[in-house]
Amino acid sequence: MSTCAVFLDRDGTLNEDPGYLGDPEKVKLYSGTGEALSLLKNDLNLKLIVISNQSGIGRGLITKAEVELVNKKINDILRQFNVQIDAFYYCPSHPDFNTAEECACRKPAPDMVFKAADNFNIDLKGSYLIGDSVSDIECGMNAGVKTILVKTGYGNESFYTLQKLNKIPTFVAGNFLDACRFIQKDISGENK
Repeated sequence: MSTCAVFLDRDGTLNEDPGYLGDPEKVKLYSGTGEALSLLKNDLNLKLIVISNQSGIGRGLITKAEVELVNKKINDILRQFNVQIDAFYYCPSHPDFNTAEECACRKPAPDMVFKAADNFNIDLKGSYLIGDSVSDIECGMNAGVKTILVKTGYGNESFYTLQKLNKIPTFVAGNFLDACRFIQKDISGENK
């Protein structure tokens, strides 16, 4: 039986983005993130899957091991909210440092979403993507999921760019908790 998921950008969406985050001690979740993720997973039974571009690896600024330690730290913090991210997918490449083939996983390409959908038997039509960048929203559109732009991280600048591109997200949220409340209402039919 298929399940639905929320695909999540990481830096700028779940946690503050200091740039090329490789130190787990610098992980700082946005206020309300733990409660919101708990709502999505424990109340709404949605899979939680992080998909992020981590070009700092390709640039030589951080290592895969550091990215994985940061991901582990996020789940360590989330334990206090009785919730865990089900899987972390990331693209380590950047077009200035890697081949086109190596960069095929980079958002806005939907490859990471499709890979997760295969691995977890996810129904994309009933799924969502939450992110703060143009590439997040385009990735969600390319994957055929509902898209939510959060105005944290690069969200404000991204909103104006998306408007100019006429690529309007399903919903624009002030923060992560607002995004999750939208999903709750959408699933219950209150958004109709």
